[in-house]
Amino acid sequence: MAKTGTTTQGLRAAIERSGYYPALVAEAVQAAIGGEPVVSYVVHQETTFDANEVRRHVTVLVLTNTRFIVSHTDEQAADATSPTPYATTSTESVKLGRISSVVLSRVVANPEAYTPGQLPREVVLTIGWGAVSRLDLEPASCGDPNCEADHGYTGSSTADDLSLRVSEAGDGPDTVRQTLAFAQALSEATAASAVR
Repeated sequence: MAKTGTTTQGLRAAIERSGYYPALVAEAVQAAIGGEPVVSYVVHQETTFDANEVRRHVTVLVLTNTRFIVSHTDEQAADATSPTPYATTSTESVKLGRISSVVLSRVVANPEAYTPGQLPREVVLTIGWGAVSRLDLEPASCGDPNCEADHGYTGSSTADDLSLRVSEAGDGPDTVRQTLAFAQALSEATAASAVR
């Protein structure tokens, strides 16, 4: 479940409420934040099914006055490298000026009856800062259905560093609202950093 807010204490409480290795997650996130005040945050826990195993993953997004911080924590089953289950936590700190795109996709039921302020059924927040790009290629053609010449490839490159999907059905309406609020705060912060 995602949580958003504006204080370090609120962030810690949201991490604890997620119930997903809160001491480990909170320590990693706090180390990345340092002494900066928290402007906004989202804590999102996701459960996935991998063959016969249930795996949990938590993503913590934090906005400070100067940086966007993303933390991922995954649990792993015992394997050849570890006789006991273990968790992996990573954090990345990105200067606001490096963020190249904040994309918010909204899925709205019955669009013909939409009214301003109506809650979307789901939202997907995609944030790009140039660390990861997705390249989609397809064979190019000239439009002649009988042409057999090789026209090379055409495609597009998309910044795809982080994508977070929340839905009203799976995560609840508060989570959708909270993700919308975080996306707005991040968009405003990146716009302000571009002016400086």
